[in-house]
Amino acid sequence: MNKIEIIARRILGWKLNRWDRWFDYETGVFIPVSEFQPEQNLDHAMRIVDRLEKLGFTYSTNGVSMACFNDFCETGDTLAEAITNAAYSIADTSTVPEEWL
Repeated sequence: MNKIEIIARRILGWKLNRWDRWFDYETGVFIPVSEFQPEQNLDHAMRIVDRLEKLGFTYSTNGVSMACFNDFCETGDTLAEAITNAAYSIADTSTVPEEWL
């Protein structure tokens, strides 16, 4: 799995419906894989921020190239990339409890 797949599955709780689209059970919406690009799109990255805040994480940033969720801090060339990197740090190193999904 790549970084975006791990975030989609472990943080957002999405399921891969087909090889080319996710299904968000919370909203009942299909999301084409090609249309979820949080590293390039700040609106997509903020969707991750919203979800992690609902899960109890506190989000902070320097506004440009660093994002933190509690003690998980990462940098990127853009804020969207930094958010994605920090979220990936959580998803890749933490077990997300089932009750979060």
